[in-house]
Amino acid sequence: MPFGFGRKKDAEGSAHAAVAVAQAAADARGPRPVRFHGFTEDWQLKGQMTITGRLLDLLNRREAVPVTDVRWAPADGMGPLEPAPGIQSLDPYDLIVVIADPDTLAALTDDERTAHRVHKVTFDVAVEAPPYRVVGTIQLHPGSEPESLLERGTQMFAAVTNPVLQLGGVELDLAGADTVLVNRFYLRGIKQVDRATGQPHQRLPGQGLGGTNWTERS
Repeated sequence: MPFGFGRKKDAEGSAHAAVAVAQAAADARGPRPVRFHGFTEDWQLKGQMTITGRLLDLLNRREAVPVTDVRWAPADGMGPLEPAPGIQSLDPYDLIVVIADPDTLAALTDDERTAHRVHKVTFDVAVEAPPYRVVGTIQLHPGSEPESLLERGTQMFAAVTNPVLQLGGVELDLAGADTVLVNRFYLRGIKQVDRATGQPHQRLPGQGLGGTNWTERS
């Protein structure tokens, strides 16, 4: 057997795999059709749209978003979806919560994924965006607190992962989506919670043993 024969095949296989990964990433970043599902104060809307990159970035441009095949129903889901042919675009300012399916999130390179993991801190929170309440996880840069989302900033929408979306105390169907985008302009409150219960963390019973605790040093 010639020297390096096996290594050559392995190298060729790795090269083909790398090309396939790069092509998949390029496809995920290029123009592609995706499902749209969003909530306004009174309505939920479903349709189709074409995006490039991430849906989050598209909404944060604060420009009208073209949509097709729009159907709408009451936000609580108590009525059937009906065609809304007159709606051909949506104003991000009217949207309070938007579901972000996996195909609306552009693929990350290994370097981007590493940077994202290293430079973000996770918080489990309950977000009040009347009439909706979202319980889930947000990621912020070190030194930022969840309450900072209440401040007006350049980013109009914030991503909440592992979400539970509620309206009037009733959980709405997210069709298995693991991320929603919440319009920060509608935020009226945000608290750190136990994600399992959706309630603020309870203080442990008993008293301190003396000395200076972390709350007194802050």
